[in-house]
Amino acid sequence: MNIRRRRKNAVEVHNSALNDILFILLLFFLIVSTLANPNVIKLTLPKAKTNTKAKQTVVVSIDNNHEFFIGTTKVAFDDLKAALVPTLARENVDPTIVINAEKSVPIEEVVKVMEIARELGVRVVLATANPQSN
Repeated sequence: MNIRRRRKNAVEVHNSALNDILFILLLFFLIVSTLANPNVIKLTLPKAKTNTKAKQTVVVSIDNNHEFFIGTTKVAFDDLKAALVPTLARENVDPTIVINAEKSVPIEEVVKVMEIARELGVRVVLATANPQSN
């Protein structure tokens, strides 16, 4: 009888292909992450560190009912451009429109006022919340 122990082969795991697969997966996720839509990122609105009310010439306010005001005078949107022209003409130095919109107002309303200001050739400033007033 042959009682000698047979030498068993050592078990090996070949992982050279694993490195290739991990490298390909890494490249795939890097490329996909750069193509991701940036619009899904939640943004917080900026707070101003400086006072935007330092040089106000004309203030256009929009409340949560989508009503427009020049100063404290209520104006219909259709008449906004016509109402702004004489108000801006009274200003001696480069006139500025400060847009003061409530937080719940859709951005389209603000953009409408910005378009009117662009047509009139006037600078626009968007009023923001003071960071210390939280």
